[in-house]
Amino acid sequence: MTSKDNEIMICRCEDVTKADILQCIADGYHTLDEIKRVTRAGMGPCQGRTCRQLIAAELAKHYGVSMEDVLMTTFRPPVKPISLGALADAYETRKDWSLE
Repeated sequence: MTSKDNEIMICRCEDVTKADILQCIADGYHTLDEIKRVTRAGMGPCQGRTCRQLIAAELAKHYGVSMEDVLMTTFRPPVKPISLGALADAYETRKDWSLE
């Protein structure tokens, strides 16, 4: 792999390069979740919409398995970005709810 390949940006949101991902794999990380926790790839504003597939491809290539065999990351709500205004509106319309 050339030094130019090392500079390929895998996760633009968290500035994670291909070299970072390959280093994680070399360090023994086997899943997307492990790599996500170490590098923060997939934790940015896009929630991994781009980088998740790229990391899965690197894992599949390294371990000689299909993309379907690579375990996908866990998703935690909200899975789509939500504005604070939408949350505030929801709170205002239901402020009679008990928080007990």
